Amino acid sequence: MSLPASAEHALAAFSQCASWEQRARLLLQWGEQLAPLSDAERCDANRVDGCESQVWLVAEHDGQHWQFRASSEARLLRGLLAVLLARVNDLSVDELAQLDLPGWFTQLGLGRQLSPSRSNGLQAVLSRMQQLRQGALNH
Repeated sequence: MSLPASAEHALAAFSQCASWEQRARLLLQWGEQLAPLSDAERCDANRVDGCESQVWLVAEHDGQHWQFRASSEARLLRGLLAVLLARVNDLSVDELAQLDLPGWFTQLGLGRQLSPSRSNGLQAVLSRMQQLRQGALNH
């Protein structure tokens, strides 16, 4: 499966980091670039269950490809969401279903630093993406 351009960009940026500290700084910078969600979008219906920190996820699709927007109050998590969105946006329905999330974070050099709770939270976000995708397919 080929990577979207935004994922290629993330991979190039993170592969230049020599240490966890550099990757953490870059992660915070990526988190600051996330498009903010409106107050109306930060509602219970868009909240992702299974995350220790509050995470909201908004999805749009044109029948073929998905675009997700997400936000969190936690700065590091916003960065993780940003690199997750770089990987999933513009994927087809089938490509989203096949995404190897742990493999993506390992490619970025972030896999070892993800605590179990963060890893579970990101998996919950991906699961929510797949639920939204499945719900759209059933309509």
